[in-house]
Amino acid sequence: MATGAHRRYAEIMHDVEELINDHKEAFNFQDDRRKISSRRFVPPSFNDIRLTLNSAQLMSLTRSGRIELVTFDGDVTLYDDGQSLTDENPVISRILRLLRQGTHIGIVTAAGYTDGAKYYERLHGLLDAVANAVTEKDFDDPKVIILGGESNYLFEFDFHADKFLKFVAREVWMLDEMRTWQEEDIQSLLDVAEGALRECISNMQLSAEILRKDRAVGIIPKTGPENKKFNREQLEETVLVTQQVLDLSTPGKKIPFCAFNGD
Repeated sequence: MATGAHRRYAEIMHDVEELINDHKEAFNFQDDRRKISSRRFVPPSFNDIRLTLNSAQLMSLTRSGRIELVTFDGDVTLYDDGQSLTDENPVISRILRLLRQGTHIGIVTAAGYTDGAKYYERLHGLLDAVANAVTEKDFDDPKVIILGGESNYLFEFDFHADKFLKFVAREVWMLDEMRTWQEEDIQSLLDVAEGALRECISNMQLSAEILRKDRAVGIIPKTGPENKKFNREQLEETVLVTQQVLDLSTPGKKIPFCAFNGD
C-alpha cells in the first residue's frame, strides 16, 4: 500500500510540474493567493489545480481579442446552493462590464422552469441591474439568455417582457438532432428513470418523494421533523444506479440524458 501511495504521489507531482511549466503565469497568480509553493505538508490539491487551469484559460481568452460569449452555472457559481443572485452580489458589476463590451452572457442551469418568473426569483439581482442599465442607456440591446433544465428551456432578456424574460420556443433554437427525438421516447425514458428512483428509495429507505416534470424526474426530501436528510453517499448511489439502468434501457439508447446529484 505504501509503495502504491508513493507512486501515486510521484505521478501527481509530475503532473503538477508539467502544469506549472505550461501555465507558469497562471500558477504564479494562484500561488500568490493560495501559497501553494509555501506549504510544507499539504500537497497541491484538486482545487489548486482547478483554479490554476481556470486562471490560465481566462488569461488566454482575454488576450486573444474580444470575448463573444461567457456562460455561467447558477448554484455554487454565481450564488450559494439554493440561494439567489441578489443585488449586492459583486459578480453583477463584472457581468455588466462584459455586456458593455458587447459580450453575450448565458446562464446555463439544471433548474428547469417553464415560467420565467421562477428564473427571475433566482436571478433578480442581475436582471434588475441589466434593466436599470438599459434605462440609463448604458447599452441598448444586451444579450443575456438563460438555458435551463439541462438544455430544455430557453429564455432571453427582454426589457419589455414580464420579469424581463421572454420564452423562446424550442422550435427556434433546437439542433437538428434534437428534432428527431420523439416525445414517446422521452416519456419512456422518464418512466424508466422514475422506476429506478423508486427502487433506490425502497432499497435505502430514503425519506424521499418523486418530483416529475415534463423533461425531468428526481427525488426531493420529505418535510417533517421525523424525516432524515439525504447523505452524499445515498445520493451518489442513487445517481449511479439510475444512470446504469438508463444506459441499459431501450429509450436510453435513443435519447441523450443526464443523471446527476444536485447536492
